[in-house]
Amino acid sequence: MKSKDPEASKAWYRDVLGMELDEHGGFTFRHGDAAARYGDGARTIFARFKADTEYFQPSAQPFMINLLVDDLDGLLERIKAHGVALIGEPESYDYGRFAWIMDPDGVKIELWESVEL
Repeated sequence: MKSKDPEASKAWYRDVLGMELDEHGGFTFRHGDAAARYGDGARTIFARFKADTEYFQPSAQPFMINLLVDDLDGLLERIKAHGVALIGEPESYDYGRFAWIMDPDGVKIELWESVEL
């Protein structure tokens, strides 16, 4: 993804979300742990939305990132400690809990704590 300040953006993802940079300066998502925990529920999802969707708002970006997290409450405390505001209130469904934030580049991030399958 493009960023006006890639180094600051990487630092934000590291500090706010606790993501670890790999040896190439990116973030690697290894599916082994998720597969052990979620079985067939562990997956990467690529979804298309209609051009006029409002789901990505308040972002003006043409995409959103959905991150699977294992401790939404703990992550929300970390996010709050870094002064990052939530978009709306967290929501719960039979398939998991969700919360939303914006990154420094204006990308909406959906945080999803899935139920164990």
